Amino acid sequence: MQIKALILALVFGLSSLLVAQNLQLPRASQHAKVQQRVGLTEITIDYHRPGVRERAIWGQIVPYGMSPGAPFGSGNPFPWRAGANENTTISFSTDVMVQGKALKAGTYGLHMVAQESGDWTVIFSHENASWGSFFYDDSRDALRVSAKPQSAGHQEWLMYGFDEMTPNSANVYLHWEKMKVSFKVEVDHHEIVLASIRSQLTSLPGFGWQGPLQAANYCLQNNINHDEAIGWADRSINNTRNVNNMGVKARLLAQKGEATAAGRAMEDVFQFAKDSGVEADMNAVGYLFLQSGNTDRAIEVFKYNVKKHPDAWNVYDSLAEGYDQKGERKKAIKNYKTALKMAPANQKGRIEGILSRLESQS
Repeated sequence: MQIKALILALVFGLSSLLVAQNLQLPRASQHAKVQQRVGLTEITIDYHRPGVRERAIWGQIVPYGMSPGAPFGSGNPFPWRAGANENTTISFSTDVMVQGKALKAGTYGLHMVAQESGDWTVIFSHENASWGSFFYDDSRDALRVSAKPQSAGHQEWLMYGFDEMTPNSANVYLHWEKMKVSFKVEVDHHEIVLASIRSQLTSLPGFGWQGPLQAANYCLQNNINHDEAIGWADRSINNTRNVNNMGVKARLLAQKGEATAAGRAMEDVFQFAKDSGVEADMNAVGYLFLQSGNTDRAIEVFKYNVKKHPDAWNVYDSLAEGYDQKGERKKAIKNYKTALKMAPANQKGRIEGILSRLESQS
């Protein structure tokens, strides 16, 4: 009796050991992962890649419409798993819009219903850990959208990718055999970035002047969120006053339409640079006026800088740029020639190119 029990124990133990030690071998449809960042949103697709292998794919390997229930699944009709083996999954690190419809951040099982003619259905399921689609349950759908298939060049191994990129969107596509189907993913780019900025400014980047300045400058470059951005500029200024944060605040005020306040802020920057006596500071102020469209005031600032720093090549280069922007070519050429004599080797080619252009126009 004891021997029989020992034999049974050995058999079951060996069986468990064999299950636990299955070899990892190559699979016919190999694993792949593709990722794309849109703004600050990460989109990740995890899938397996079946090959065509001279088979009829559409309407055969991938049936049109829903497949009939399988005896080893739930028994209900199910869609194509949009890949092979385990669930194809798609993950979004933030909330997104898919084909214009809202979808929360998360990881979803990705399924498709192919059609012989007309649009396909793309399904995002809360169930993301199944093997295949055999246990698909439409009550677990998070979103369904339509996508238009297109003829494409032959693609032997099923692949996912991204194209038609913009700062706030991308097309996700599946390409297999001679068929390509895609859907558009959009993000509320600025709101996501602003939320990230607010969070980051409660951490280490919020203790210096650079972090709030970068936040304010992001808003300036994108012409958004002016009131909060001006607050961030003030926060940077209160930490360490410099021409950069003072200039960004002045430009934000101008962009917001507060011309009087912007004018005062610009003169404050000029006075700061004047007091500092630093050539680069005054030069930066000149470009602030130039960028704001006040070319005459920019030229005045550049001329002041030439007077204070006559041995610096860059002051003549900047003054020449001011004259060039105003259309005074002779004065621009004169100052560019002075800058060229004094400029370092890595700047001479650029200045010579500008002089060639100006002299050809004279």
